Amino acid sequence: MISTRAEQLSESQTMKISGRAKELAREGVSIISLSAGEPDFKTPAHICNAAIEAITEGFHGYTMNAGMPELREAIVEKLKRDNGLDYSPDQIVLSNGAKQSVGFAILATINPGDEVLIPAPYWVSYPEMVKMAQGTPVPIRTTYGTHFKLTAEQLRDSITPKTRAIILCSPSNPTGACYTLKELKEIAEVLKEHPDILIFSDEIYEYIVFSGEHVGILNAAPELKDRTVLINGFSKGFAMTGWRLGYAAGPKPIISALAKIQSQETSAPSSISQKAGLAAYTGTMAPVAKMREAFKERRDFMVKALNEIEGVDCFTPSGAFYIFPDIQAFLGKTTPSGTKMETSTDLCMYLLEKHGVAAVPGDAFGEPGGLRLSYASSIEQLKEAVIRLKNGFDSLS
Repeated sequence: MISTRAEQLSESQTMKISGRAKELAREGVSIISLSAGEPDFKTPAHICNAAIEAITEGFHGYTMNAGMPELREAIVEKLKRDNGLDYSPDQIVLSNGAKQSVGFAILATINPGDEVLIPAPYWVSYPEMVKMAQGTPVPIRTTYGTHFKLTAEQLRDSITPKTRAIILCSPSNPTGACYTLKELKEIAEVLKEHPDILIFSDEIYEYIVFSGEHVGILNAAPELKDRTVLINGFSKGFAMTGWRLGYAAGPKPIISALAKIQSQETSAPSSISQKAGLAAYTGTMAPVAKMREAFKERRDFMVKALNEIEGVDCFTPSGAFYIFPDIQAFLGKTTPSGTKMETSTDLCMYLLEKHGVAAVPGDAFGEPGGLRLSYASSIEQLKEAVIRLKNGFDSLS
C-alpha cells in the first residue's frame, strides 16, 4: 500500500525532463540540455583539496547532528561579512543541501491546514514540500510586467487567517529575477502587519547576482529576524551540486525543531563535504567571481538571441543562471505532424523529442505562459541550442 502523503505528491518536472533527455542521449540522439540547474564548472581546486586532505587524514566519522562547529562558526562570520546579519552557531544547522533545509524548515513549522504563500513562478519543490507537511500551498501568480516578482499589494490580498508562512526566493529559480531593497521593504511592511507569518528566505543563488549586491528580506527589515528562516548552501555559487551541503539559519526554537527532525531523518551531512564547505567560506572567492562573469556573458547572449526569435519575449534577469521567456505566442499552434501545442509542457516535449533541446515547462513552476532555460552550459552549446529553438518555434503554424 502507498501512503496518501506519497500519492498526493507530483513528480518533479525538472527531473522528469532531465531524465527523458538522458534517455534520448543514451539512444544516440544529440541533446542539448538547458533543463538542469547545475553549473557546468568544476568545483574550485582549493575546495577539492580540502576534501582530499580530510580523506587522507582520516576525517571519516559522523559529525555533530547540526554540523561541524568550525563550519557553523564560518557561516556566522560569512553572514556577518556578506549579509550584515548577526547569528550564533546554535542558530545554524547544516544539511544535505539547501533543498533539505527548506523541506525540514517547513516540516518543523507547518501544521495540517496551514497556508503557505508561494509567489509563482516558483521552484517546483516548494508546493510539494508544503503538501508533505500537510499544509496548503497557495500560489500567488505574478506577471511578466513585474519580472514575475511579488508586489506588496498582491501579498496583502493573499493573506487569510490561515496564512502561516511565505516562501521568498531571490535570486529566483526559475526566473533569475532579483528583488530590490525597495521592493523587499514594501513586502516587509505588509508582513509587519501580520506578526504570526513566518518567512522562508531561499538565497541559494546569492553569489550569482550581476549588478550590485545581493539583498535579502532581512536587509530590508532586520526586525523580521525572529520569524525568518534563511536558507543557503554551496551548490550554486561554488559549483558544488554533488557535494550536498546546505544550511538553515534562524530563530533558536525553529532551528532546534529542524535539527530534531534531521536527527531522525538523515543526521548531519558528509564530514568530507563539510570540510570542503569550510574551505569554500574561508578561502578565495576568485573562482566564484570568474564563474559569475561567465554566467553574465551567457545571459547577455541568450537574452539577445532569444528576443530575436519572432514570438519570444524575454526580459534580462538580474541573477541566477536561468531565463524565463514568455512563449504564449506558440501555445495553440500546431507541429508539422499535426500535434497541437496546448500547454508549455507540450511545447517542451516537442522541442526535446524533435529538436533535441531540453527545457522545463512553465506549467511546472505555476506559470503556463513561460518556460525555463538554464544557461549553465558553454557558449558553444548555447549557440547551438538557440538555433534548434528557433527551428522548433519557426516550424509551428
